[in-house]
Amino acid sequence: MGGPLLDGYMLSIIGIAMLGVTAQFNASELEVSLIGAAALVGIFFGAILLGPLTDKIGRRLMYTIDLWALVIASALQFFVQDATQLIILRFIVGLAIGADYPIASALLAEWLPQKRRGKMLGMLITGWFAGAALASLAGFILFELFGPESWRWMLGSSAVLGIAVLAMRHGIPESPRWLMNHGRQEEAERALHTGLGDQIDAASVLAAEAQAPEPGAPKSKVDFSLLLRRPYPRRLFFCSAFYILQVTPLFAIFTFGPVILSSFGLGEGNLANLGSVIINVVFLLGCLPALRLVETVGRRPLIIWSFALMALPLFVLGFAPGAPVAVIIACFCMYAFFSGGPNILEWAYPSELFPTEVRASAIGITTGASRIGAAVGTFVIPFALRDWGVGPTMMAAAILTAIGWLVCVLMAEETKGMSLAAAAGSKQESSPATSEPQADRAGV
Repeated sequence: MGGPLLDGYMLSIIGIAMLGVTAQFNASELEVSLIGAAALVGIFFGAILLGPLTDKIGRRLMYTIDLWALVIASALQFFVQDATQLIILRFIVGLAIGADYPIASALLAEWLPQKRRGKMLGMLITGWFAGAALASLAGFILFELFGPESWRWMLGSSAVLGIAVLAMRHGIPESPRWLMNHGRQEEAERALHTGLGDQIDAASVLAAEAQAPEPGAPKSKVDFSLLLRRPYPRRLFFCSAFYILQVTPLFAIFTFGPVILSSFGLGEGNLANLGSVIINVVFLLGCLPALRLVETVGRRPLIIWSFALMALPLFVLGFAPGAPVAVIIACFCMYAFFSGGPNILEWAYPSELFPTEVRASAIGITTGASRIGAAVGTFVIPFALRDWGVGPTMMAAAILTAIGWLVCVLMAEETKGMSLAAAAGSKQESSPATSEPQADRAGV
């Protein structure tokens, strides 16, 4: 969870730092929009380009490289002298974060047992929102103590967190599934012993895995054309579409939370930052019941109902931007709470619906596609608030969320109780719980 925690912190701290950045550099609306969107554009390129590289060279090597890039770029933010330098560094931060999404989720999915896979993958996003809440709190405290001038310390503080995550990741073994798919059976066996010790007989796990290969390219070869074969194009579209339609309004609220709250008349400066802290904590709390529901009611019902319940408060904000303060805060909190379902499924669905050979590539594509929408939404928010007003801006967010609900009704699949191999195969496959490889029961 260290990587998502760091990602959430780095992407969210800019929202509070923006007030100081704008004042010191006298940034224009265009520059403010580019600073907010630069990391999201970077995530697009990082996920699209580095996800496939993760499938080629391995999960473990890539997560070390990308974390060092995050630490260095974060530290350099402290020394920027103008808005252009900050935009460039935020783009580099985004590249590294974009790499971390497919690395973290693919590696974890390939170690987890099927009965807890959805819940444990969903816990990655709780790490993300914990990082976002921590960023809001740290930003609020620094702003309260030192004023808007503390923005350099806000942005630079993510380097300290990055070093801590590097230390946490030291010694984590490579994915046995990835090693086996590349013909490195002895290394896969050592990784199993390192990760699971005496809990399992590695030889029997490897034999079971060999008897139940995942669909697609031959072992030891990464065949990206697999993503063009049924049912994967449909799954790529579904995962990308629901991801885009969820994170476009969500990232706009995260990045410009204080600005949006101020537009509703809920205070200026650090008072709006405090409101953003509260909403970010509710985003985190909303993930907790979803972690249970994903393994009880299943993926499909959870994502459909969540999108429906997310759209309702946004429609209220769109129709009644002049509502009492309590109603406005309640609507934002409802949206944040009910977003828990799609938030955890952003990580679970792409990890489950694609085979080991191209898992990180597929996650990279869906993550990259989602950041197109997130970057556009974040870029547009300052202009939309100025030209449309807060009511129509919230109405646009509500319509996007309603379209997301429709996409899920038409396309969401159920993967609850399936082995990783079965979930990545045909959805018509039956009784997966009785025939999964021992590797899935054991935890890889």
